[in-house]
Amino acid sequence: MNPTSRMDALRASVTGTAVRVLGLLAVLASGTARASEADLVLPDFSSVSFLGGLNGRALLMAGIAVSIFGLAFGFMQYTALRNLPVHKSMLEISELIYETCKTYLITQGKFILILEVLIGAVMVVYFGFLRHMEFVKVAAILVFSLIGIAGSYGVAWFGIRVNTFANSRTAFASLRGKPYPTYAIPLQAGMSIGMVLISTELLLMLIILLFVPADFAGPCFIGFAIGESLGASVLRIAGGIFTKIADIGSDLMKIVFKIKEDDARNPGVIADCTGDNAGDSVGPSADGFETYGVTGVALITFILLAVPPQYQVQLLVWIFMMRIVMVLASLGSYGLNGIIQGGKYKNADHMNFEHPLTFLVWLTSIVSVALTFLVSYLLIPNLADDGSLWWKMSAIITCGTLAGAIIPEAIKVFTSTESRHVREVVTASREGGASLNVISGLVAGNFSAYWMGIIIAALMGGAYFFSLDIPNTLMIAPAVFAFGLVAFGFLGMGPVTIAVDSYGPVTDNAQSVYELSLIENVPNVKAEVQKDFGFTPDFEKGKEYLEENDGAGNTFKATAKPVLIGTAVVGATTMIFSIIVILVGINTGADGLRMLNAANAANLSLLHAPFLLGLVTGGAVIYWFSGASMQAVSTGAYRAVEFIKANIKLEGVEKASVEDSKRVVEICTQYAQKGMLNIFLGVFFSTLAFAFLEPYFFVGYLISIAIFGLYQAVFMANAGGAWDNAKKLVETELKAKGTDLHAATVVGDTVGDPFKDTSSVALNPVIKFTTLFGLLAVELAVELSAAGQRTLTTVLAGAFFVASMVFVYRSFYGMRIETPMAAIAGEDKAGVKPA
Repeated sequence: MNPTSRMDALRASVTGTAVRVLGLLAVLASGTARASEADLVLPDFSSVSFLGGLNGRALLMAGIAVSIFGLAFGFMQYTALRNLPVHKSMLEISELIYETCKTYLITQGKFILILEVLIGAVMVVYFGFLRHMEFVKVAAILVFSLIGIAGSYGVAWFGIRVNTFANSRTAFASLRGKPYPTYAIPLQAGMSIGMVLISTELLLMLIILLFVPADFAGPCFIGFAIGESLGASVLRIAGGIFTKIADIGSDLMKIVFKIKEDDARNPGVIADCTGDNAGDSVGPSADGFETYGVTGVALITFILLAVPPQYQVQLLVWIFMMRIVMVLASLGSYGLNGIIQGGKYKNADHMNFEHPLTFLVWLTSIVSVALTFLVSYLLIPNLADDGSLWWKMSAIITCGTLAGAIIPEAIKVFTSTESRHVREVVTASREGGASLNVISGLVAGNFSAYWMGIIIAALMGGAYFFSLDIPNTLMIAPAVFAFGLVAFGFLGMGPVTIAVDSYGPVTDNAQSVYELSLIENVPNVKAEVQKDFGFTPDFEKGKEYLEENDGAGNTFKATAKPVLIGTAVVGATTMIFSIIVILVGINTGADGLRMLNAANAANLSLLHAPFLLGLVTGGAVIYWFSGASMQAVSTGAYRAVEFIKANIKLEGVEKASVEDSKRVVEICTQYAQKGMLNIFLGVFFSTLAFAFLEPYFFVGYLISIAIFGLYQAVFMANAGGAWDNAKKLVETELKAKGTDLHAATVVGDTVGDPFKDTSSVALNPVIKFTTLFGLLAVELAVELSAAGQRTLTTVLAGAFFVASMVFVYRSFYGMRIETPMAAIAGEDKAGVKPA
């Protein structure tokens, strides 16, 4: 049986087993009625007026117009990029990269739909059989989960198409001998992706708010959030595994064969370029789409659960107008930044590529903060008869908006080519080789986790300070709402955050496209370019600009990761609160104040043993996940290196064959799929097991994976960023390619690859998916217990835990390299691998 058949058989087996188990639940459980997020009903937005006469519905309709405008802008930039001049040798390479990306995405799309069967089965059993929800509502949940998947998948596809236009155009523009186009084209591509991504998300959510019947909105939002979370989880995790298999397989050839980076004879380079898009474009695009949406759903759910009906319209309209205004702030800041940087650098011969990106981030943050206070004053000047709440709520959002600028600055301290930590990695490598290189990178990662923790705690602490003045008559647990607003603010300037993140894969690919095109070897190329494009190419300056810009891309890829990670963790607080409200219940006092049931809330304490045990268990899952995702990279990279070493041809050819390059892509895809299947199903069944075990255990578990996940992700992302740019520093500033120092930094970079681009970034969607899916899972468990089926839930908890352990076991023992020790010994003695 071939590997594909085995994978298909395993998927079919898992899906069938899950459906049978969930069908058993439907037969055994009774249908006592309980409240749930899916029962939430939206208020009438036309019942409240703003700005002296406009009702809430009219304001939100204006948001739809802004979203359509944002989409139009994004597609106009797409068209402009496609029409930029490019030499045919570079265009051929970028189109080959796109074709391999298409194949990868189609494969992942099929995989997502298979997993949707599992999630859909849970939703049908819970809402249809246990909650006795009418068929049309269950169908709406399923349809909107598919819309959520389509959103994550669609923006990911758009991202790779834009980036694979931009990579060859950037490479060709570098030959003009000026650095500015090498910066402007990747940023233009990033803004195109950012505007389409955020505008699509905002448009879909506004459609649910305005055009879906009020009593259907709750189910639609839950289905939408779960769907986009599923899509992002698969694309982020699998993309992270794929890209690092390819990257390591390609990079190690520089040491083994002493060849240059992106050598066209290396069949791993095309896979590496595909991986740059799969891991650094597809993953972040889907992740950003999901993060933006899930944060909004969490706040909507909070408002409908914890805020009295008379204030719900004001808060919901205010939140969405903040998002609409910040889209305009991002677009305006991008335009203003273009004017400023164009005047400064357009005719310059040298530029620091990081500076204009930093300026854009801070400019957007400042403009967003100013508009936050202005629009809040106009919309909610006297919320709950309190004339000060408008600026206090604005200050809370500002804590998150500033985080979008402060966190990148902190991350650059550990990952920029100019940082002392990165230079320390290089210095340590001079005498200590790869050993001290790795140790120094670990130091940078650990220090960064400390400072990131302090910064996030300080920003959340500031939000808590302002929340102290929010009266209990306005909402239950104002501090939780404040933390949700911080997460909301993190991605407030979403188009720019996505843009500077997307800058990285374009610059990385541009350098590769230049090398793979072999443009310098094209006969009479200078005369051809002069004739067809009107300038004489400067190859030396072009290569210099591309390498330096790649370092800037590495830095800003690194800065965007903690923003998304921080959003996931802070936003998870609000989603966990929704679970707590359902478990604990709400009491209304004699004075009319609504508050959590104090007796049940006592279970959220270290004195309640299951809650404490949940806190302990969450950390275990985070460390398993980190190891499992890196194991998939390790095994896949071994197979890729094995194939490349056996098939690379360095004599008599200029380029590797397309067939060999595609074979490396197949190896990367195979191990990304296999690793993803084990990891996702391990997470899926763990969530069911712990939710069914005990609800307060599960709350502790969710809190634990958020906190452990934050520090693990930041540590790994920034250690990897330090290793990556240490190598770039040796290549650009020291110009020491091919030396022992370079070899040491390449080793460090390959260690850091799965740290920064596989495990760390994938923790973000895992946290959100577990929390979102956990909403359904814990309600399902509580529903069964309330129906007198506590023994059944305990048995099912055990069964689901055993299922999770199967995939935990497979994630290592089923993914081992499995080279016999005798073969290794034989290889060592003979100097070659045994037949």
